[in-house]
Amino acid sequence: MRPDRLNPLFQEVASLKGVGPAARRALEKLGVVRIRDLLFHLPSGWRHTRRIGALADAAEGERVALAVRVVSHEPGRGRAPYRVLAEDVRGAGLLLAFFGRHGPGLASRFPVGATLAVAGQLDLYQGRLQMAHPELAPAAGGDFAEAVYPLAAGLTSRRIAALVAEALPKLPAFAEWIEPGLLASRQWPSFGEALAAVHGGPQAGAARDRLAYDELLSSQLAWALVRARRRRKRGVPLPGDGRLTGALLESLPFRLTGAQAQAGAEIGGDLAGPHAMLRLLQGDVGAGKTVVALLALLTAVEAGAQGVLLAPTDLLARQHLATLERLTAGLPVRLGFLSGRDKGKARERLLARLANGEIDLLVGTHALFSADVRYPRLGLAVIDEQHRFGVAQRLLLTEKAAQPPHLLVMTATPIPRTLALANYGEMDISRLAERPPGRKPVDTRVVALARLDEVLDGVRRHLAAGRQAYWVCPLLAPSDEEVEGAPTPAVTRAEQLRQLFGDRVALVHGRLKASMRDREMERFQQGEAQLLVATTVIEVGVDVPNASLMVIESAERFGLAQLHQLRGRVGRGAERSVCLLLRGEGLSETARARLRMLRASEDGFAIAEADLKLRGAGELLGTRQSGEQGFQLASPEQVGQLLPLAHDDARLLTETDAELQTPRGQAARDLLYLFEQDAAVANLRGG
Repeated sequence: MRPDRLNPLFQEVASLKGVGPAARRALEKLGVVRIRDLLFHLPSGWRHTRRIGALADAAEGERVALAVRVVSHEPGRGRAPYRVLAEDVRGAGLLLAFFGRHGPGLASRFPVGATLAVAGQLDLYQGRLQMAHPELAPAAGGDFAEAVYPLAAGLTSRRIAALVAEALPKLPAFAEWIEPGLLASRQWPSFGEALAAVHGGPQAGAARDRLAYDELLSSQLAWALVRARRRRKRGVPLPGDGRLTGALLESLPFRLTGAQAQAGAEIGGDLAGPHAMLRLLQGDVGAGKTVVALLALLTAVEAGAQGVLLAPTDLLARQHLATLERLTAGLPVRLGFLSGRDKGKARERLLARLANGEIDLLVGTHALFSADVRYPRLGLAVIDEQHRFGVAQRLLLTEKAAQPPHLLVMTATPIPRTLALANYGEMDISRLAERPPGRKPVDTRVVALARLDEVLDGVRRHLAAGRQAYWVCPLLAPSDEEVEGAPTPAVTRAEQLRQLFGDRVALVHGRLKASMRDREMERFQQGEAQLLVATTVIEVGVDVPNASLMVIESAERFGLAQLHQLRGRVGRGAERSVCLLLRGEGLSETARARLRMLRASEDGFAIAEADLKLRGAGELLGTRQSGEQGFQLASPEQVGQLLPLAHDDARLLTETDAELQTPRGQAARDLLYLFEQDAAVANLRGG
């Protein structure tokens, strides 16, 4: 239950004076429903106004405030504005112009003969000074600044500022939840003082940082509490004996990299422990995630448990199955496969074998969640491309065991540490940042799209040599309204390439029926098709060693991390590989920086950090993925600077006060409620 002292903050904003149905609907469009939402609706900027004595003291285009005397009114006709003629203390004329419909209210706001202080931007219109839509200003004082808020139709920044001023006194006094040393070193104000400061003036950098940190700390506390609750539940220790993992290592034609060996040791330690593992395995392109995951799965089998490997698509799941079959050939390990396409008797037979314990490792898609799938001794679940699954789906799988199974989630997208903490904060993290020995670098070049004919000649020579290639387009199909300079869609480009190369061209995209997409991919994997035209559906999980050329059309339209993933589809075989980034004209500086970075580096983690700086946290993966967390108060820059601090503070607090019972822990409960981490608070009660 939320503490009573916080209830005023969760009252509807309609409880404030003057918020009628129209204003309430406008505020709802901004996400402002409760008083708490209003106080967290921070100014996006500040509008500065200089106070002057007379018009002669100002320059055209400047925003000023001054006293004027109203001389007369000139109601507009047709589309002409309503004008109020005024003059300053020296008699210089000023037109106050109001566009659109205006009723008799202007006559009462600006009565003839009255002296008023007005504020607005000075412009020259037909040789006369004019101020469009002026506002009444404070009658006395110096220069001033007014908050500029994100708005919806029917609202003004002044109106929101007035509501904030009415709401601020409803803030209760809070005990401090921030670690005292950090608070003192940063010279941050209290929470209430910080909220008042950010709404009260532009010089509030420390206050904004304080609020950003509060939001980040709440997220990290929530993760820490989820993690602590999970650790309170005993898992099933799975100490391996090395008979399967040792045989696998001996059969591999290569030695593990140092990063693979370290990740394997971390995972093995977790599996042998008394609590269920919850670990994220990050692997750069080609860093060898699958081998590390297989070692973990074989360790579980050695300990008498079953393991599952879950992939988001049928194509990727079948590719994992083929890899596991190849790597475990000769080992006494029984594999199975289950996807949504498996029906009838074949599915029933597989489920019976699984329930009878006759399958050691099951590979599949979302079908592994199905109600009729039973695991008698599920010990380890490995989830690939974790960001494509929601938390609820993950829980469905883990709930299929009598005791919490160990969980290893994988992503092929290198994630900056700050975003990993934000989105996977309850997990331990292992990183594979080393490239396996023998993996050749990809020659990356930026080529103007105007040189398309030369590129096509190069593709022709490449295919004639018996090799394969990818051609990636940012769009799928032509839009109803063709825009000049728009990139060529994949469907159109495939038709053009088929005219040159015939049936050697395959096409895959997200709207194809799964069966058709699989057939086209199989043609390419078997070498029947040499050129695969695609959208970003091939970003992960496609492994064709004979494909050594990647063409990415309109490359400036992709994010850095996405370009890096696409480039990772080549460089997997013995041949030298090339990635051509075809760019359009008139690139922005950000797009140029992105292409320069990709050409200069193959370090996925360095590229991900650069992408974060260029695009911001919310766009790193193109579109927000399941479970990715956005922040309301913290900017991307503040996330980068403050999230590691918040993470460490949250871990320290929960390790020393797991139930949040100390005074600082009780204050942290308020923080969790303020930032709507109620589920984390419920964890403390076992709910």
